[in-house]
Amino acid sequence: MEIWINPACSKCRSALTLLDAEGAQYTVRRYLETPPTAQEIEEVLDRLGLEPWDITRTGESAAADLGLADWPREEPARARWIEALAAHPILIQRPIITADDGTAVVGRTPDAVRSVLP
Repeated sequence: MEIWINPACSKCRSALTLLDAEGAQYTVRRYLETPPTAQEIEEVLDRLGLEPWDITRTGESAAADLGLADWPREEPARARWIEALAAHPILIQRPIITADDGTAVVGRTPDAVRSVLP
């Protein structure tokens, strides 16, 4: 299991605390320091069953700088969104947990985090 975190994020710290309490084995990826590639984002989106705009933090200043509010949210624009997330990882919702069974979740709630535990 891998968890993408920003250590400054309270939701990320809560997810780590819950995983530790459950005795889960996981690898931490500080995704702002080691950003995911466009291919990795694509793979995580497939596992999540979501679109890139679904995991984009549109309230970030980088989103405003890019004008994301005006970007189309449809298949032809998908690659553009993924490239933006790869270039500006601060825009990626967190924490994202990829489980060993192939599932993934945006772990913003305790129930979401528990959903990927064996």
